[in-house]
Amino acid sequence: MSRRYDCSDPMERTRGIAEAVSAVRRGELIVLPTDTVYGVGVDAFLADAVQKLLDAKGRGREMPPPVLVGSVRAATALVENLGTYGQDLVDEFWPGALTLVCRANPNLMWDLGETKGTVALRMPMHELAVELLKETGPMAVSSANLSGRPAARDVEEAEKMLGDAVSVYLDGGVSGHADPSTIVDLTGSVPRLLRVGAIPEDKIRSVVGVLLTEEDEEDEADEPDESGDSEDSDGPADAASGPEIGKPSLTKGDGAHTQDAPAEPSPEAAEPAEAAAKPSLTKDDEK
Repeated sequence: MSRRYDCSDPMERTRGIAEAVSAVRRGELIVLPTDTVYGVGVDAFLADAVQKLLDAKGRGREMPPPVLVGSVRAATALVENLGTYGQDLVDEFWPGALTLVCRANPNLMWDLGETKGTVALRMPMHELAVELLKETGPMAVSSANLSGRPAARDVEEAEKMLGDAVSVYLDGGVSGHADPSTIVDLTGSVPRLLRVGAIPEDKIRSVVGVLLTEEDEEDEADEPDESGDSEDSDGPADAASGPEIGKPSLTKGDGAHTQDAPAEPSPEAAEPAEAAAKPSLTKDDEK
């Protein structure tokens, strides 16, 4: 039986957060508001719970969920490093609607799905979400919707789609805005824009200087190689990472690490060498 808490009431909020923390520790699903859309989440380190999340949304392991954190310190513990540009992006846009895809710390004992050794991370700019995440630790969170459906912007929409698969619903009113987070892949030598979202491309570019986009990859694909033939590849592969596998669409999606077609919130087919480790994010995952 699902329980729902109106977090606009101080006592309900306190009780709801406590119940949500307990549910997460038991490996159950919860729904929480974020600054983008509502998310459905579980303990990122409980493989069975992550599978429950994927099953509830009707998604496969090839579309792993992004991970939300309550602090920058928690994020850095989950990755090998933030790379050349990661810290600058974190300083400028976190907490906020920017998801960063990094190479995951190889020592972590978790199973988010077919991530190709990457993880998509975000620290949301939402007081309730951050308060919860500081209690639970990193959570695998995808947009609160069934795969292929629009991400929920309020708890009623989430409950209609997910029903009793979720133990606790935290009602924080209508979510911040309809746009999912912007996703930037930091697994290569040059940052790559995987999805355009709440943070415009020009703002990302103002921090990192050089930013690869889908258009850049298309241009490269059209350039003749030394033999005079056109290259077959569309650019480095977007292997899955935190969010989903497969190549993500660089358009505004419907969800939170793109979370579903994800975008909720998705990179696609892998390509040669370095690309093989790249994550994929679909439109619905964002968180």
